[in-house]
Amino acid sequence: MEPLNRDVWEGLSAQEKEKLLRDLVNHFPTGMKYEGLESFERFGQRIETGVFSYDEQRFVFVPGDRVTLGWDRWQDGMNEQTSADLLETVSEYGVEDVDSFLSSQMSPVREVYIAPMVVECSNHSLGWIEVAEAEAMAQENAYFAEELEKFKLSDLNQYELHQEFRLVRQGEAVQIFWFNEDLTLEYLIEEEEKAGFDLLTEDEWEYLYGGGCRTLFPWGDSFDYTMKLKHFGSLEGVEGIVQETAEPDPSLFEEDDRSYDLELPNFFGVQFAGDPYNYELTLDASGNMMPKGGDGGAMICGGMGPLVGFLPSAAVYYRDGNAGELDWEDMIDYMNYRRVIRLIDLEAG
Repeated sequence: MEPLNRDVWEGLSAQEKEKLLRDLVNHFPTGMKYEGLESFERFGQRIETGVFSYDEQRFVFVPGDRVTLGWDRWQDGMNEQTSADLLETVSEYGVEDVDSFLSSQMSPVREVYIAPMVVECSNHSLGWIEVAEAEAMAQENAYFAEELEKFKLSDLNQYELHQEFRLVRQGEAVQIFWFNEDLTLEYLIEEEEKAGFDLLTEDEWEYLYGGGCRTLFPWGDSFDYTMKLKHFGSLEGVEGIVQETAEPDPSLFEEDDRSYDLELPNFFGVQFAGDPYNYELTLDASGNMMPKGGDGGAMICGGMGPLVGFLPSAAVYYRDGNAGELDWEDMIDYMNYRRVIRLIDLEAG
């Protein structure tokens, strides 16, 4: 599978890439289609790769690579603004050694081989399943019918009864989500394997998010204060952002129609939640749950501001050390997952 590794893949012609990708479709779940080549570029990394579709979802081919993951030191170092912001924020919580604080939040440095894969571009809620109104009514929930009617007549965009049902307004329609309280990790893995998919490992997630970068963030070691972030809005031009609370007054920020920067497709064409309140499910080397991309909102709720509050979503190698203390039912309430097909054992052509 050498042609599917990153160093060789980048030197192939478009025609050679097309042939490899079309041949691979024979190994995929029935119904997966090859849609063509696309180019993705962000944070100084670029790739021309194949896009696939399956069950109305987009997948992209990601070449394999041998990379160093984890974080224990700066590559370039923070700029003055990031350094001052970080020190001011964490010192309020008794942290004196910034570098040690950051290292304690990150996965350990290790060299790994990431197999080539076809990975789902977006992720899906683990704990919430979209259902039709008739299906929701059949659940015989004592509150659902009344709350649905009230929601339809209200001006609310969303309403949720904790770990029971969630209502989301989409124009004139209402999306209904039911909490999947009976789901187990073992069942999820088994069902995805039957369908021909696997779940991401922590190593694969970090590679997909950072592309093997050695900096704190995918774009470098300094925070980007021009971003638009969920829960904060646009940071550009806002003074004193460090002192703002986790949910500041929206009037403080310039409203625009831009997407949230951390939700945009990256250099592999993969999108992430970009929200520290959410996790993405990955598995560690032993097959145990290893949540990535968030901390359940712990730091942002503590009023730490965008830099530290968004470390769980923006820092490539962040690992939530407190995740093991949460119950499974609580975790899946705000856990997402995505499907992957590893190509290490396949023969192309």
